[in-house]
Amino acid sequence: QVQLVESGGGLVQAGGSLRLSCAASGLTFSLYAMGWFRQAPWKEREFVAAINRSGDRRYYGDSMKGRNTISRDNAKNTVYLQMNSLKPEDTAVYYCAGGVRFDIATREYNYWGQGTQVTVSS
Repeated sequence: QVQLVESGGGLVQAGGSLRLSCAASGLTFSLYAMGWFRQAPWKEREFVAAINRSGDRRYYGDSMKGRNTISRDNAKNTVYLQMNSLKPEDTAVYYCAGGVRFDIATREYNYWGQGTQVTVSS
């Protein structure tokens, strides 16, 4: 059974930083591209970042470009999202996802975590 478990969310003031983690189990982690998405209330799920299987290619969504970094540790079956200079509009539930294809589209990801809440206060 595949499980993706996010952690590291919480409440932070504007301008602050958070590092999200996503621990994967039940799959051969190094064979999957990994992505981060977010969903704010009343909005569609939005692409944030993706990293390929080996970790040497990355995509970033426009909303957080320049303020975040995705990375992975295949030995630990974990993907990370470092977020800096956070803004109130970054408030959302953040999800990690795993897929065979390295892509920005939600439909390309087969496995999803339950999400972790990030709240940025002004």
